[in-house]
Amino acid sequence: MMNWKKCLNANRIKMFCLLHAFVVCAAFAQREIRFRNDIPVLVVDGKEVASVPEEGLWSVAAGWENDWMADWRHARPSATEKSGEWTIVKGQMELQGGTLLLRDAYRITADSLLHCVRRYEWQGTAPLQGVTLSVRWKVAGAALRPFLPGILYYGNKNGAKVNDRIIPVYSGAEGELAVFEEHRYPMPFAMLEDNAGRYAVALHTTPSPVRGARRQDQWWSMGVEAQSDAGMLVLYSGPIGYNRRHSIAKALQQTPMAYTDTYIDMEPGQVIEKEFVLEAYPVSGRGTGFQRPIYTSLDRFRPYDADRFPSFDEIVQGKYRFSKSRWMELGGEAVGYNMYDMRSRKAVTMGWCGQADSPGYYLQMLGKRLADDSIPDKIQRSLDFLSTSKVNPENGLFPVIYADGKWQGGGDPVSCGQAMYNFAKAIECARKGRKYDTRKWEDFLQAACRGVSHRILSDSWNPVSTNEGFYIAPLAIASRLFKERTFRQAAEKAAALYADRHLQMDGCYWGGTLDATCEDKEGAWAAFQGFLELYERLGEKKYLQWAKHAMDVCLSYVVVWDIPLPAGRMADHNFKSTGWTVVSAQNQHIDVYGVLFAPEVYKMGRYLKDDRLCRLAKVMYRTCYQLTDAYGSQGEQLQHTNFAQRGHMDNVYKLRGGYSENWTVFWITAHFLNAAARFTEMGVEP
Repeated sequence: MMNWKKCLNANRIKMFCLLHAFVVCAAFAQREIRFRNDIPVLVVDGKEVASVPEEGLWSVAAGWENDWMADWRHARPSATEKSGEWTIVKGQMELQGGTLLLRDAYRITADSLLHCVRRYEWQGTAPLQGVTLSVRWKVAGAALRPFLPGILYYGNKNGAKVNDRIIPVYSGAEGELAVFEEHRYPMPFAMLEDNAGRYAVALHTTPSPVRGARRQDQWWSMGVEAQSDAGMLVLYSGPIGYNRRHSIAKALQQTPMAYTDTYIDMEPGQVIEKEFVLEAYPVSGRGTGFQRPIYTSLDRFRPYDADRFPSFDEIVQGKYRFSKSRWMELGGEAVGYNMYDMRSRKAVTMGWCGQADSPGYYLQMLGKRLADDSIPDKIQRSLDFLSTSKVNPENGLFPVIYADGKWQGGGDPVSCGQAMYNFAKAIECARKGRKYDTRKWEDFLQAACRGVSHRILSDSWNPVSTNEGFYIAPLAIASRLFKERTFRQAAEKAAALYADRHLQMDGCYWGGTLDATCEDKEGAWAAFQGFLELYERLGEKKYLQWAKHAMDVCLSYVVVWDIPLPAGRMADHNFKSTGWTVVSAQNQHIDVYGVLFAPEVYKMGRYLKDDRLCRLAKVMYRTCYQLTDAYGSQGEQLQHTNFAQRGHMDNVYKLRGGYSENWTVFWITAHFLNAAARFTEMGVEP
């Protein structure tokens, strides 16, 4: 057991030294913005890290060939003037039939960001046809590491190992690109981090559709491109592509779809403006560059108005009313909450989409508010029945599906870990109230923890993904419940391994969901939950630092703006996307999963003394009740971008704005009530 500790301790020391060095040097780190020949240059610690390409400040593609931009034209400033805090540079470009007037207005904000409004004005006698407008910034350094929120996490290295065709991947090799529709971004920024972890540059955009577009609902696009010795942060008036393929959209779960001819026409006298913000800054080491623009994005969009969404009490009462429709009596001791609509299938399922284990905890915490005399009986009987699933003593796995009169399957770490957590919370609550007989629950949880600990503490333990991170929190709680040191040792070993793997982002948190094989918010949540639970149980500050890193990855999936939607089910309800979460790099719809970690985001706001997190957590919880119908039912998949998993999926231009309301698995209900219980434990009503 000492071998793994020595190995991981060495890596921890290295990480702590990096953090300490940053704290010492941060006061001396220089960030500035200079103007050279009327063109901004971003500087970090005396090094010029970002400016425009050598060919010019403005670049316009005047043609379209082979499904991509062609016939590039460039221009440099010809005049400069000052107006208050603004520096205004002007130029022009002669194109067939007239002149394209160009103007950038720059100002440096109080927090050292470069704010720009770029203006294009067509002065011609006839329409300017088939052009592409752009914003291009060159970032110094080879093999720069990208971060595109909700889409591309330092290259998606873990997903690439499984399937580098389905999901976006990026290594920084010359010719690579990752450019996506602005409405795909939960936080609309793109970042490139120096490979050595010294500095990073982020481009923030104000997302918008494009007038004069050739395609229905065409928006500006944003992303990164790789050169041999540098990287490019880019905005285009429509073109997208990834994995070295031009004009494709990440439109389906298993394959992209063609999305071409995304150029525009400009009418005589037409003006198009594009607003963006640039920031360059020193970073504390590899894998930390993404964190600063997360909070810049929060500050830009201020997604904190919770009162425009349904109230906490309305949500709790509505979700509880619907949950009662899923209760089943299957004969004998077999009882519980159905994962599916009763008309389609009957299955009591623990963890992941089923969450039949969750009510045993949350009903205890919410019992007084719900005022339902049947609750104690359902808690006792359901957890007693779930405890009959047989645990494998070698690895702690157990069948999580009961259907057709028997337990089925061998279990998986995601489902088992989540079920163990809810059992641990249920036992903890029950001990305080002394109202339930927890003997069967405790025997079951201890058996699972013993098996998991046996697996984790073996020298051969080498988990494939972050899915086994879901074991950390229940092991930490169980170590206290049962005064079992082995459980704590297993939790700490697992946490140390995942910190070693992910803090430098040489592979981002992944594998936390069962229907994707890539970087996902569930994998980040597994680590975030586990690290935070260890901090609260053990009080060691390193766990709070690790939790902050994993939380920030989770936050990058949170939508911070109201994405305008075309006609469709979402627009029918004046749907507001702020606070919802993108699923993964593979499944690019939004869902309500963020409600589950909203209480932990709130906690982190308290620990870090950052009220932004507390305010965001309230929005994350309350916004996700939108689209709940009169029955209390709510579907899972909302299509904020050009992506779908269900319904009509043959036309890429008609995917956005759709809603799959029929996939109503129980987690969509249980997570709201589970989070409500944890808010209640904190004494918080969001």
